Amino acid sequence: MRASNVERKTNETDVKVSLKIDGKGDQEIETGIPFFNHMLSSLAKHGSFDLKINAIGDNEHHIIEDVAIVLGKAFKDALGNKKGIRRFGYSIVPMDDVLILTSVDISGRSYFVNNVSFRRKKIEGLSSEMILHFLETFTSEFKINLHIKLLDGKNEHHKAEAIFKSLALSLKQACSIEGEGIPSTKGVL
Repeated sequence: MRASNVERKTNETDVKVSLKIDGKGDQEIETGIPFFNHMLSSLAKHGSFDLKINAIGDNEHHIIEDVAIVLGKAFKDALGNKKGIRRFGYSIVPMDDVLILTSVDISGRSYFVNNVSFRRKKIEGLSSEMILHFLETFTSEFKINLHIKLLDGKNEHHKAEAIFKSLALSLKQACSIEGEGIPSTKGVL
């Protein structure tokens, strides 16, 4: 079973994540940040990942950053040696006026490319800069390549939500079992 439980306790936060990659999209998420909870729920639901997250901390930045660290580690741990995974995944998701493309390579190397920017400082009470910080930190801990492109649209809420939905679909595809070996000419990922 491709699953992982990871915890991180610091002087600033206490984060617990339970992840099952081959799930049904069940989720129990509480970070104390409602819009962030909504984004993580979208990731679980559209990726069909069973996900439990409980996070408390002294401020929004520390909570979001540490959730990204722990969730990235949980995905990495759950995939183990990555034997048989598809490795690559991509998705283009529309959400009303917005069209977002994400592409993932579970390569064992972290690289984050993004052209999405937000005009407002806050979206539903969440600092918009924290959305991109979450994604960059998650990419770094999971050791994946993640490319995000805004193809069209302006609504800030729709941009954020489409990113998480598209990422979910890309990860679902990249994590899917397609063969038996390691999908790399190097023999390791």
